[in-house]
Amino acid sequence: MKSHPRHDPHQELELKLSLPGADPAVLARRLARTPALARRKRSQQSLYNIYFDTPDQALRQRGVALRLRRVGSAADPQWLQTLKTSTGERSALSQRGEWESAVAGPALEPAALAHTAWTGIDPDGRLFAALAPCFVTRFERTLWLVRRRDGSAVEVALDIGHIEADGKQAPICELELELKGGEPAALFELAHQLAQGVAVLPANLSKAERGFLLAQDALDRPQRARVTKLVLPLNRPELAQRVLREMFAQFSQNLDALRTSDDPEVVHQARVGWRRFRSGLRLFKKTLANAEAPPRLDLQPLLVGLGTLRNLDVAVTETLPSLSNTYAVGNAGRSQAWQAMLSALAQAAALQRQRVREAMQAPAVGVCLLAFTQWLEQLSGQGNTRPVKKAALQRWASRRITRLQHRLELAQKNAVTPEQQHLVRILAKRLRYGVEALRELLPKPLADDCSKKATRLQDTLGSSRDVAQASALVAEHGLDPAIQAFLQGVVAGYTLSTAPVA
Repeated sequence: MKSHPRHDPHQELELKLSLPGADPAVLARRLARTPALARRKRSQQSLYNIYFDTPDQALRQRGVALRLRRVGSAADPQWLQTLKTSTGERSALSQRGEWESAVAGPALEPAALAHTAWTGIDPDGRLFAALAPCFVTRFERTLWLVRRRDGSAVEVALDIGHIEADGKQAPICELELELKGGEPAALFELAHQLAQGVAVLPANLSKAERGFLLAQDALDRPQRARVTKLVLPLNRPELAQRVLREMFAQFSQNLDALRTSDDPEVVHQARVGWRRFRSGLRLFKKTLANAEAPPRLDLQPLLVGLGTLRNLDVAVTETLPSLSNTYAVGNAGRSQAWQAMLSALAQAAALQRQRVREAMQAPAVGVCLLAFTQWLEQLSGQGNTRPVKKAALQRWASRRITRLQHRLELAQKNAVTPEQQHLVRILAKRLRYGVEALRELLPKPLADDCSKKATRLQDTLGSSRDVAQASALVAEHGLDPAIQAFLQGVVAGYTLSTAPVA
């Protein structure tokens, strides 16, 4: 896990958690009653923050945030100017540079940036001259300082309020655990204690990042896979950590968005993130032989619920609309039956979406996600930590992908039944995810060939499986048997067309 640079007062190590579910006031009372905080003295702050950037968001592109904070009321304010820098990695645990100074009022002061990282960011002052307010945040902060017998100290901040940008608002309801002394493990130990009584989710986005997304109408949009930037040299545990951290962040960030978003693509990308993460665990199985991943049993109800919701979403928004004319064209009765079926499945999807949100509020889910977050932060220190030459990493990556490619080709030769074809589709996904994760280490011809082949197989076999799922849903919900029979016929046609030729 990242070590905390105690000698540097301008480094902040913080674990950020969002709080899904109930009314914020109810959550606040529940949190205050948790054993870890119940007997601790707490304090309250009213905070108003103005964030600045250039018109082209030069600071945001560099992972930099600059704000003015008013502490207290407008009648008796104290103003603070804060500069923060980050590494750009997506994780609920963040280590950032932080420089804070008292200033006279609600205007940026260049003198307060003189002995900070700003001198390297803006050496000639051009960026500062172009700065303008972008958005504001307003929230009430409740603070507890938890000192432990081992000498560690963690500040717990509960923030409840909202972000304002261009006439739009987004709620703030989150916990920030900041290490004030001791080792990083203290953050997770306290977070686990709090999560036993209050539902939490790892939060990868800072308030600054959420503010920029809100201003662009992009908050809570689906988070797709990102290319993992590999800054060599790396040892294999470090490589595994960077790849797996990005995969897990895609999963957890889409879960967070699902709390308020009804976009079916958010559900899809959450499931993609989890599948990529599981594939990554397989990819690095030998590397992580001495670093067993946490159990995931408590996630199963949520994962099953996400799968059910995804099947309904695909059926209602993609598969069934595309087959409507084939079944019902020119026949009013069939058309009416088809629309009734779509309406029933849409209602089922809405109900299932609510069930998934309720599943996310189970404390056990947050505890499990925290365990994975902590495990990921510890990976870089596992096993042989000596840097590996780039050529050695490239050979390892090529061997892993070639092995996956051969396994897929073998399965494809024997794929006759729907179950066998489904296995081919799963292997195609694993191959594509592996190529995406290791592309920087792979020969371009190998990466391109495997990616194209895997994507083509996924698309071809996915259509058949989607129709089969739709047929199963029609039967499960007791809908028109004639429609079910029609869908089964479509599946049979797909199976014949994709079967290997002898």
